[in-house]
Amino acid sequence: MPDSNPLFPDNEQPQDNGYVLPRQDKHIDPVPAVEGAHEAIELIRKKLERIYAEEPDPLAEERKALAAPKPRSKHQQFMYELSVSGKSLAEIQTAWHTYYTRLPDTEKHQVWQEFYAANGMNTTSAPEPRQTLLHQPKTEHIQPAAMSMAYAKSRSSPLPQTAPLPEKRARKRPHMPRDIRSASELRGVIRSKVSAGGRLKARHHLQSLGFGLAIGLVTVIITLFSFFNEIVIAPFIQPGRASATPIIIDPNAVSPSSTPEIIIPKINLEIPVDFSQTSDDENTIQNALENGIVHYPSTVKPGQTGNAAFFGHSSNNIFNPGKYKFAFVLLHEVQPGDTFYITYNGKIYVYKVFERLVVDPNDVNVLDNIAGHTATATLITCDPPGTTLHRLVVVGDQVSPDPSNNAAGSNTISTAPSAPTALPDNGPTLWDRIWQSIF
Repeated sequence: MPDSNPLFPDNEQPQDNGYVLPRQDKHIDPVPAVEGAHEAIELIRKKLERIYAEEPDPLAEERKALAAPKPRSKHQQFMYELSVSGKSLAEIQTAWHTYYTRLPDTEKHQVWQEFYAANGMNTTSAPEPRQTLLHQPKTEHIQPAAMSMAYAKSRSSPLPQTAPLPEKRARKRPHMPRDIRSASELRGVIRSKVSAGGRLKARHHLQSLGFGLAIGLVTVIITLFSFFNEIVIAPFIQPGRASATPIIIDPNAVSPSSTPEIIIPKINLEIPVDFSQTSDDENTIQNALENGIVHYPSTVKPGQTGNAAFFGHSSNNIFNPGKYKFAFVLLHEVQPGDTFYITYNGKIYVYKVFERLVVDPNDVNVLDNIAGHTATATLITCDPPGTTLHRLVVVGDQVSPDPSNNAAGSNTISTAPSAPTALPDNGPTLWDRIWQSIF
């Protein structure tokens, strides 16, 4: 009879032909008895019997615990009555919170001791009543939930057995010794620190005060100079020496140049003139003044009948652009009888000063033709130098070439000439530029 698979009965053989290991005629002999083995087993058995003979009966222990329950404290009794009152957990917590806040400090401390004992914590580490009150705002919010759970657990109340919330222990502050010094002693300590233990005298404090005032004065001077340097340095400017143009010594040496210029020998001035402007807009005039003297476009030009007006800066802020900020700073030295020259279109026009006056900024009549004078040239700048309070006007008659041969006057303004309301000024100050850049 062929061998059958022991995992299947004969009538439930698997349909596929599996491979079965051949049976081997081998057997395992039992472990031979060792001398003294029975004695060791008996010794172990007796030890186990003695151990279990001393173990108390668990049923008897349970009956003993139920027969003599531990009396509840009044706080535990209050919590027990709440737990069996049928109220919701939120109502129980609210009632417990109200009850706890009304307890005196000593009973609050007792509540915490019971809470630690119910949770198996070391009661010696419980905070004192004073510490509990100091940190009460931080821990009181856990008392209804934590304590009610602890009491419910210790008294087998029907409340759900959830883990109590841990108490947030207060951080211990370092002990600071109390300062028992009197007010006079404290004043002495402060006075000693201020005077460096008596080493600083009154003169040292005066030196510190003087140093502070000196630094403040220097700061004020630098600030004022930054904003108003046109007034400070105006008396020291001599354009003929500060520019690259030669100093005029002999008026007969004047010769026409390819660039129109104004030449005033008395103040060693030789500066180019811009005749290209066709608008009397203030901003346009100010931009053109960065390149020299500006011919006012609503007036005639040299070689024509009428009054030709020219404007130049007397003193402008050194932080403003342009290299002709001090073109007419010395114009106040020109007096009647002095001469100045204007080169234009390859010709030299000579003018002799006959009038010098100071007018208000809105006195635009100085731009008009002057009765009784055929051809004139008017030089205008701000006065005093560095300010815009007034305008200095110097007027000269054309003496060469003969003005009777001049052409009829005409202005070069691009649109219909409008009556100006004010004469040009020295341009915006540094403060004006900063203010405009911000706003």
